[in-house]
Amino acid sequence: MTGYHAGELAAQARVGDSARAEHLGRSIRSTVPAVAAAFLAERQFLVVGAADESGRIWATLLTGEPGFVSVPDERTVAVSASPRPDDPLGGVLRGSAPTRVGTIALEPATRRRMRVNGVAEARPSGLVLHTEQVFSNCPKYIQKRRPVRHAPTTEPGPARWSSALSAAEREFVATADTFFLASADADGHVDASHRGGLPGFVEVLSATRLRWREYAGNGAYMTLGNLELNPCAGIVLPDWRSGDALLLTGEARTDWQERTVEFALSAAVRLPDALPMRWTEPEFSPANPPLR
Repeated sequence: MTGYHAGELAAQARVGDSARAEHLGRSIRSTVPAVAAAFLAERQFLVVGAADESGRIWATLLTGEPGFVSVPDERTVAVSASPRPDDPLGGVLRGSAPTRVGTIALEPATRRRMRVNGVAEARPSGLVLHTEQVFSNCPKYIQKRRPVRHAPTTEPGPARWSSALSAAEREFVATADTFFLASADADGHVDASHRGGLPGFVEVLSATRLRWREYAGNGAYMTLGNLELNPCAGIVLPDWRSGDALLLTGEARTDWQERTVEFALSAAVRLPDALPMRWTEPEFSPANPPLR
């Protein structure tokens, strides 16, 4: 599945980016090249998006020491990690049925990222991903950070579920500079993408509504193309200081006139210590637009 679907084509045409998207489309492959395999092998976390048992889209984090993501052959990515049982995607990613996933691997220190989408199957050691789309993205809007080793002294606490953001969570979202967004097309093919900007680029409209500007990207409009066909979406916001992660699911819709996306939350989950490492303070991307 390397061609664009109807939603992506419609989104590209809306903004007059069809020619640029066609050129980019030639670099989307179904196999993992050697340089991408080397990049994946150095990662310490991987963002995974998928639908849960009820069809809600979530994005979550899988972590490990460098090498926990490997490429045994050009059509297979092995991940030696599984979601926690209380993770919203724990059931489907630890279950017996194959699951469509979208993944994104990020290296904040060098502002590099790549996406691998396909079908995942659970294994005793974690996951095996059979690749369908493999491609790299530009470094725009990635805040430069470096990992700091952290030795936890206690076991992570349980996941905390809610139907709306608490005051502390609203403040956390309103000051975030990074999140990851999972979406799916009408046939359930999932993609995971990165969003970044200066703190405040995500507006908290209420305890259940968020909004952000869609900055100029690579021209493929994969996320917005998915949302043209299917508004279900999932967000994960890593807390680089504490290691916690805030997972949100709901529906996202694009205002093309304003070039913004508004997200209506239906459930939120706080995962303590989702990231075992900690990270340095950010060096903000020079591509970040000023806040409105």
